[in-house]
Amino acid sequence: MANFGSRGDVMERVRENPRAHVLIVGGGINGLSTLRELALQGVEVTLVEKNDYCSGASAASSHMIHGGIRYLENGEFRLVRESLLERNRLLSTAPHYVKPLKTTMPIFSVFSGVLSAPVKLLFHRGGKPKERGALLIKIGLLLYDTFGRNAGTMPRHEFFGRKRSLRELPAINPDVKFTAHYFDAAIENPERLALDILGDALAQGEHARALNYVEASGATGEGIVLTDTRTGETITFEADLVINAAGPWTDHANKAFGLPSAYLGGTKGSHIVLDNPELFQACDNREIFFENSDGRIVLMYPLVGRVIVGTTDIPLDNPDEAECTEEEVEYFFDLASHVFPNIALDRRQIVYRYSGVRPLPAAGDVSPGVVSRDYRIVSDRLPTGQRVLSLIGGKWTTFRALGEHLANDALAVLRQSRRVSTVGMAIGGGKDFPRDESSLQHWVREHRGTVPEVRARELLARYGTTARDLLAHLSGAGDDPLVHVQGFSSQEVAWLVRAEHVVTLADMVFRRTLLGFTGSIGPQGVHELAQVMKPVMGWSAADSEREVASIRLEQAA
Repeated sequence: MANFGSRGDVMERVRENPRAHVLIVGGGINGLSTLRELALQGVEVTLVEKNDYCSGASAASSHMIHGGIRYLENGEFRLVRESLLERNRLLSTAPHYVKPLKTTMPIFSVFSGVLSAPVKLLFHRGGKPKERGALLIKIGLLLYDTFGRNAGTMPRHEFFGRKRSLRELPAINPDVKFTAHYFDAAIENPERLALDILGDALAQGEHARALNYVEASGATGEGIVLTDTRTGETITFEADLVINAAGPWTDHANKAFGLPSAYLGGTKGSHIVLDNPELFQACDNREIFFENSDGRIVLMYPLVGRVIVGTTDIPLDNPDEAECTEEEVEYFFDLASHVFPNIALDRRQIVYRYSGVRPLPAAGDVSPGVVSRDYRIVSDRLPTGQRVLSLIGGKWTTFRALGEHLANDALAVLRQSRRVSTVGMAIGGGKDFPRDESSLQHWVREHRGTVPEVRARELLARYGTTARDLLAHLSGAGDDPLVHVQGFSSQEVAWLVRAEHVVTLADMVFRRTLLGFTGSIGPQGVHELAQVMKPVMGWSAADSEREVASIRLEQAA
């Protein structure tokens, strides 16, 4: 993993030199991508995030890298084409986290949606949601193949009739008429990929800086007011250009700067993670993407031993109010039970639930399903005179292209030229990542140091090739396994705290690791992590207790 340097040292550097050519507000995936792009061009750039990196909307994804087959019906061909191109690139540049994902769509009708689809395409009017039948899905997949083949690297879609569908997926609803099969990609650990992007940016030199738990809280004639949300300390920061990449909080940030805006009209998307071995097996290592006769959608697929189920699309103005409700859980269970009617689902199987707001453009009374998923960049001036570029929209899959676009706009404002392209550039631990068993064995032999081979493989899978730095550290420091947190050692946890700007226990449980997501940590594990972090963080006993009390685990609720 990357070493960001001490957060305290970065804060001190900002105090000593509170200025940069560009200030990026928002440490989600798009802000981090833009930071990387500008850092590679040698631009003096600083990023601030009011919470932890990748803790807002970027942490509420479906863990997918996809083209968005549903966007075709809205006529968003440019977005689908770009998304598929970026998906294919990520399979190459981030192979440690992004993997091909077979997707299956159970289909229960032939012609449904054929008449309403042209109206939706031409007039962008949703009307009453309706199931898409086999004919409409076939047309969509033909277009999907055309946009996303990438010289034949992804297989073409397939259509199976009822008999073969039941043979392939024995647990599926026997009323199925067809199944459609195509490929997208899954991202096991989005937060770690975001941290890799941040690490790539900071590795370019001291002209690139980043701080979590620092909010851009206002603007004065002297600059942007930055507030450390943990201590209350404020710094007035000068920048030639402000990039507002705060996602669903974009309008909130602009308002704090004295620039009222109403660009956003987001929708809430929730997910649950289930520990259900029968459902895990029934999914057969693929995503199941299902539409009900009323147009409601559910997706589910196996991931790190669990099954992720999502997502909803509910208008919500205040992103701070996003939470996965019992009504949404009922929605997931209802639709999942329709796909696999003989598999019992129980709330006790939920190990994690999460929710976030998509930063979609304001669209009035338009149905959420037809609101554009594309992004745009709005240029304004703050009352204090600084130029501000506000990002509206954006999705995980297109983060590189979006960051490139934002960076190009910033370079134009600064009257600088691009000198490095990120097209095809490996991300973090994806660089030189072994693609086959022979290469993997060779890497392990070269980098295992004093840890067993199985442990070296585990760390390579967790961090990609940047695990070499941790392995070198463990060879000298030791690798004492934790008692209640399987797969981690106290030295590994301490390394993460020092190297990756960890500020809270929640940062470790939910974003530096998948422990919270998979439900593979209980109250004893939380206490053990806190005890390991306590001396590294300089926490008092009371601090440690507060951190433990802040962790909400589904199985402990």
